[in-house]
Amino acid sequence: MPSKWIRKCLERVENYRHQCAMSPLRPDRRALLAGLLAAPFAVAQDSAKQATATTEHGGTAATVDGVSGATVRQWLQQPIEPVKGTLSKGKIGNLEISRLIFGSNLIGGYAHSRDLIYVPELFKAYNTEAKVFETLYRAEQAGINTMITPSFELPLIRKYHETTGGKIQTMVQVFERNGDFIPDIDQAMENGANTIYLHGGTVDQFVQAGKIDALHNAIRHIQENQYSAGIGGHSIKTPMICEERGIGADYYVKTCHHDRYWSAHPRENRVEFSIVGPNQPDHNAYHDNIFDLFPEETVAFMGTVKKPWVGFKVLAGGAIHPKDGFEYAFRSGTDFICVGIFDFQIVEDVNIALDVLGELKERTRPWYG
Repeated sequence: MPSKWIRKCLERVENYRHQCAMSPLRPDRRALLAGLLAAPFAVAQDSAKQATATTEHGGTAATVDGVSGATVRQWLQQPIEPVKGTLSKGKIGNLEISRLIFGSNLIGGYAHSRDLIYVPELFKAYNTEAKVFETLYRAEQAGINTMITPSFELPLIRKYHETTGGKIQTMVQVFERNGDFIPDIDQAMENGANTIYLHGGTVDQFVQAGKIDALHNAIRHIQENQYSAGIGGHSIKTPMICEERGIGADYYVKTCHHDRYWSAHPRENRVEFSIVGPNQPDHNAYHDNIFDLFPEETVAFMGTVKKPWVGFKVLAGGAIHPKDGFEYAFRSGTDFICVGIFDFQIVEDVNIALDVLGELKERTRPWYG
């Protein structure tokens, strides 16, 4: 007898095939395959929406769907390959956060993959709800205690907590709705966020458009509700202008990587804020291939900012080896790094982080977290 999760997957596949057959615009083979591959993650998202049920005492109880009790017991009883030590931690507000933060891009399927258009759906197909839960559990076992996740994934993370007993903290990125971040901020707080920051790509667009007051209002709203508030960004202009205008963020989530890899386009062709624009067909222009356009400027300016800095995209979307990327980021002054990690990469990445932090030299920026 197939499990409820498998049955739901099969139902979604059959429904999708039926929609394709009835549509006057028949999808090509690639589009059909993409729709079918998306089924497992879509089921995971559906089940996350039903992750809790009200108890007689007014609390919530897990409704396990897709991850059986036997599966959870198997994770609990199966030790991971040993790591070399314990990840050091820093603080943002009252939160103690591991220097290596788990990034959710890979489990959500919205990873950066240049022009490899099949990759997002491949990641979704691999990261079923059960695999996501196993990955987070193993990350916690290895010493990672915090993840960055978008607000809309919080129901799934809450279900992970209730199903496995995991305690991973959430640094939640929130988005604007009709020019206002506050509705998503409120939703993130309702769904159990531990700290909240404004999504980097969105903030870049607001800074580019001069909508600084909206950022200030959002940061103040987060802080008034007793949360630490962060600003995300890819462009170095974002933290520069936010600091100049006194936005008052408690920390920054800013890209940090070098450009010594093959797919980085020539520096003379890089245009500020192009990361939030459309991909270009020109091989010598931006095409989802670089996330810190001017690395030296980033390092120089962030060296003057006396607030915690969470570096992200430190591997440039998989173009830089972790040993190289982690070392560059920590040496350049990041207090924490956020990295997308598959389940089979966790131990290796934690051990690399331990080695890098243990042997770190030539760091001039003080630790602010």
